[in-house]
Amino acid sequence: MDFEFSDDQQALRDAVRKWVERSYSFERRREIAKAGGFDRGAYGELAELGLAGLYVAEQHGGMAMGPVEAMVAMEELGRGIVLEPLAHTLVASGTLGAYASEEVKSKWLPPLASGEAIIVLAHQERGARYRLDVCETQAVHAGASWHVSGSKSVVPAGDKADAFIVPALADGRLALFLVERSAPGVETRGYGTQDGARAAEVKFNQSPAVLVTADGLVALEHAVDVGIAAVCAEAVGVMDKTMDVTVEYLNTRKQFGVTLATFQALRHRVADMKMQLELARSMSYYASLKLNASATERRRALSRAKYQLGVAMRFIGQQSVQMHGGIGVTDEYIGSHYFRKLTVLELTFGDTLHHLGEVSERMQDTAGVFA
Repeated sequence: MDFEFSDDQQALRDAVRKWVERSYSFERRREIAKAGGFDRGAYGELAELGLAGLYVAEQHGGMAMGPVEAMVAMEELGRGIVLEPLAHTLVASGTLGAYASEEVKSKWLPPLASGEAIIVLAHQERGARYRLDVCETQAVHAGASWHVSGSKSVVPAGDKADAFIVPALADGRLALFLVERSAPGVETRGYGTQDGARAAEVKFNQSPAVLVTADGLVALEHAVDVGIAAVCAEAVGVMDKTMDVTVEYLNTRKQFGVTLATFQALRHRVADMKMQLELARSMSYYASLKLNASATERRRALSRAKYQLGVAMRFIGQQSVQMHGGIGVTDEYIGSHYFRKLTVLELTFGDTLHHLGEVSERMQDTAGVFA
């Protein structure tokens, strides 16, 4: 199988990497985190690079690219631990592009691609424990319109987004709706997350909504799989940079008159970290390449990838902190921020134990041997 990237994909990687290096310094990131964890200006710069429109068709002002291009971009954003929610923009644009009506697409995809509008998936509820088929939010059809009532938790940039994609029960069946943040009955309570980003609790009280699709569970599973692939790619970038930071520290810090990198035990631990990183990278490729597979095959593949990436994130993050010693958990040092990011990504769209259960349930007659 050919894993070489095309010239266009390499150019995209270079453009995003240059933006991160020149425009998204650690100091700028810290200022954004202190200011609340989201900067519309930084998000606009990502949109100017075309990243907000990666999954949007050309007729709606997008770049009409695919999962591999999204993976390339997310890896580079991971290296810079960028706070702005591009992964969730990919989820929203992919979902609307695949399931929404032409009217909804024409209204929302152009501003989404240009960065003028931000739409995020608001699907998590208290007690659901990552299960997508558990939903208490209700949608009622009154005349020619829908109204949604319920609560969603840990919605990325929820108090800054312009609209939400909301799963809700309509006549006992899960459907997806689009609700504007400015709509009547919408309340948001924003807060910072452990990695410095922003999330919110969102409540809907008879809020006007637009139906995206009545086949909500199928669309929601697809949306979450797009998110998992994006998170896996982002995590590879974070782990890659974590390795760089750790190796640089071991080559600089001295003990007993020699650098830490001369100690064989630490070199072995770095080798184990590298093995986990490359395994994670391979599974990230696997996840992105399976996004266009059949639903059954796609769901199995994405859970496998998220499980393996979760194991790698935990291992690399913890090993890095241990080899740094006390400085590895101080706020002033960049390494601690990579560790926090890995911790949050491991929990995003289902933690490692959840996806281990998903992999187990989907073994079927393969007895754990990947087909």
